[in-house]
Amino acid sequence: MRLTTYSDYCLRLLMYAATRPDRVTIQGAADAYGISKNHLMKVAFDLGRLGYLDTVRGRGGGVRLARPPEEIRLGELLRRTEEDFRIVECFNAGTNRCVISHACRLKGILGEATAAWLAVMDRYSLADLTGQNPALARQLLSA
Repeated sequence: MRLTTYSDYCLRLLMYAATRPDRVTIQGAADAYGISKNHLMKVAFDLGRLGYLDTVRGRGGGVRLARPPEEIRLGELLRRTEEDFRIVECFNAGTNRCVISHACRLKGILGEATAAWLAVMDRYSLADLTGQNPALARQLLSA
């Protein structure tokens, strides 16, 4: 399983915001991670629309968490930010052209593995990533 860059940036921006009590800027997060401000602006807009961030536009604007880190479940976030979890062709009945689909057991095994992966992610919150993690806070604050 591989996350899209978009989901990766969503997680990173939320982690950055969680390490600071006040509003943060997109530029600050982009600088801390060495990634594109333009990409993070889209991510911040979407995370605001999804209810994870409060966003303030204009001079003096920025973002902050819209809810406590303990309430931001990683599995939920990934389900909302990943395009799909169809990791092989046969997961999509409409476009599947695999000639062994009717007899293959791989789809079931991969489906089970994906469900297990998401179940693990459901057990963790943003607080598990950022709380009691002074090394992370120092790293992000020094950027």
